[in-house]
Amino acid sequence: MSILIKKENSVLIQGITGREGNARTRFMLECGMNIPAGVTPGRKGMNIWGVPVYNTIYEAMEKHGQIDASVAFVPGPQVKTAVFEAINAGIKFIVIPVERVPLHDSLEMISFARKKGTRLLGPGSLGLITAEKAVMGWLGGSQELAEKIFKPGPVGVMSRSGGQTTTVSYALMKMGLGISTALHIGSEPVVGLTFAELLPLFEADKETLVVVIFAEPGTKAENEAAEIMKKGEFTKPLVVHVAGKNLPSSAKSYSHASNRIEGAEGTAENKIKTLKQAGAYVVEYQDIAKTVKKILKEKR
Repeated sequence: MSILIKKENSVLIQGITGREGNARTRFMLECGMNIPAGVTPGRKGMNIWGVPVYNTIYEAMEKHGQIDASVAFVPGPQVKTAVFEAINAGIKFIVIPVERVPLHDSLEMISFARKKGTRLLGPGSLGLITAEKAVMGWLGGSQELAEKIFKPGPVGVMSRSGGQTTTVSYALMKMGLGISTALHIGSEPVVGLTFAELLPLFEADKETLVVVIFAEPGTKAENEAAEIMKKGEFTKPLVVHVAGKNLPSSAKSYSHASNRIEGAEGTAENKIKTLKQAGAYVVEYQDIAKTVKKILKEKR
């Protein structure tokens, strides 16, 4: 089973006629996704890989009915308008694979989505993939690569890094393991869905037995995840690698724009301590797959 998206869900592509929207629509179709329509203002009547294009989401829904999810391939300065349109149309899950979104726009989108009961993955997210079942965004890049790296299995994977989401999944595959759902939560300074909000979804997924997080310094995301464990809202094994533990204590930013260190909670040292206290397996990078395999063997 997957979290957030299923193969039978209908997915709308906003910005479908743009370079990325066009290419990633083809990728998602090749992976078997149900994409009844796309939207680009002023481009109604076009056809992208067999998908009809409309000026607005409302026009698309008049023809195809309610849409379950959307991927917004819209430039950062304009993406807020697209996301608000999707939320107002009743779409309950939106992936935003766009970087350089104005901070205030991100805050407005996240606030409005929570008010309306819509889940946002991103901004700055490559998306998510459930092996051989569903994909939204462009995690995996191509059908051939996605099928090679993301094998079906019992491990959930998530990270602020799109590259590391893929790399960790590859390491698991090389160890003979597979994933339930892998996702990139986004590399922008502020994002919608957090580790703490996603862990309970993995908890409810019977096919997920272990979750892996590739963590980085900056923000309180991992500390919040530890609190979810302490509250008993996530009880499955959590394996975490925290990068940047040798980063100078004076550093204020690391890797992504989102990873700005603000106080002690944002340091790798504090994250490691907090996660261990909550019961997580905190390991070196090269030990992620080995640790997961050992845990799964013991569970059997």
